[in-house]
Parts: sequence; C-alpha cells; structure tokens
Amino acid sequence: MPHRSSLPCALLAGALLSLPAHAVLPDEIQVYDDSINKPGEFGLELHVNATPSGRGTPDYPGEFTAVHGLRTTFELSYAWSPQFELGLYLPFDHLAEGSERFAGPRARLKWIGQQSGAASPWFYGLNFELGSVHPQFELQQTTLETRPILGWRRDGWALTFNPVVSQPLKPGQRSGGPDFNPSLKVARDVGEGLAAGFEYYAELGQFSHFDPYSQQSHTLFVALDVDRAPLVCNLALGRGLTAAADRWTVKAIFELPI
Repeated sequence: MPHRSSLPCALLAGALLSLPAHAVLPDEIQVYDDSINKPGEFGLELHVNATPSGRGTPDYPGEFTAVHGLRTTFELSYAWSPQFELGLYLPFDHLAEGSERFAGPRARLKWIGQQSGAASPWFYGLNFELGSVHPQFELQQTTLETRPILGWRRDGWALTFNPVVSQPLKPGQRSGGPDFNPSLKVARDVGEGLAAGFEYYAELGQFSHFDPYSQQSHTLFVALDVDRAPLVCNLALGRGLTAAADRWTVKAIFELPI
C-alpha cells in the first residue's frame, strides 16, 4: 500500500462510519506491493469499507450480504527480517442497531524477494493467508490464500499484479479445486506524496471451470494514495461491473502510528 495523509483520511472515515451497516466481508480490499516493515518493527493498520449499494440477495441460506454494510478490520504486523513479515487480521461487521460481530481471524506470512529501487524497477514476493471465518460471512470457512506479488515502479508510475489463488481446506468444500481472484493496480504520482490511479478486483470462480461472466464479480476502483507524515492513507471508490459485484463500495486503509 502506498502512503501518507491526515485531513482527507479523517473526512472519509467520518463518511464511512455514518453509513448504515448490516454485514459482512470482504474485510480487506487491497493490492499487495513490496511494502514491508523494517526488521523488528511492528505495524498497525485500520481497513474500513462500506457498501452503500450492492447485492442484497444471499448466495446461500444464512449469509450476511454486503449491501448497506460496514466493515472494520485491524491488521497487526511484525517483520523479523528485511524479507519476512507476519500479520494478523481481526475483522468486525457493524450492525445498524449498534452491535457488532467478529467475523473470524486471518493470519498471514509475507515474503518480499526483491523491492524496486535504483538497481531494478521490478519487485516480487509472495503472501500466504490462512483464514477461519464464521459461515454467515463466507461459505468456505477455512481457506488458504496464496497471493503472488508482481510489480514494476519507475518514473512516477507503479504497476502491481496479484494473481490470487484461494483453496478451501474444510472437508466437503475442496471439490473443484481452488478459486482464482486476480487483482491489479496502476498508479501515477500526481504531486508530492500523492499518487492516483485504478484498482481492479475480480472473482472468476474455480480453476477447473470459471463461472459465466454474468456470475463473476468484477469491480473497478478509483484510488488515491497519500504519503505524507504522520499517517499513511489509501482512499478509493469502487463500481461493480457485473451483477454479481456490489454496485458501489467505498474503502479506506489507514496506517496508525504505534
């Protein structure tokens, strides 16, 4: 995630928290790049996303749909070397009556093989995420996500690609093989500490047989990244491109100093 802001982040946070809320994951909407904590450094991020307009019909009995939903997720991280970082996600679903539900933890391990720099504009890495989520939020409760991190950065431009593979681990849900959920980000520096661009997220279905296009989820976000001390902030507005995607999604990621 590119980096820092204050006033724009605070304004969007207020707008998100004022929306009515009824449910659900996705708990984090993010394209991973070569960002990593310094060795021995802890990190804390707050992910916030809301769905003013979206899918209201459950895909299976008991599912909490995302429409009018508000999610907040705390992400704790710690790096023990320049290449390896541990992370823990704690996602919460906030309900309209003021209560909230804990969706279930996710743990991750990130490896960054190479960061972009003067020697090379290319970066690459790999992130593994193990999640155990309550069935109201995801039918496939226990999953292992493998997220390759591929990217290029030069002359104010940045291109990042995550061809994400998600494998259900619970018995009875493994048939058909893993799901393929690629994501892509293109960003351009537009000022000191400011980058603007697009983020694209897709859920195509299982590798063994992709879903028909009308049943796939495709969402395009217009994003702003601000890298100005003391806070890191990513702000984005997303539009669903297919009926299976939520029509409008607003998201923000804040890096909190600890």
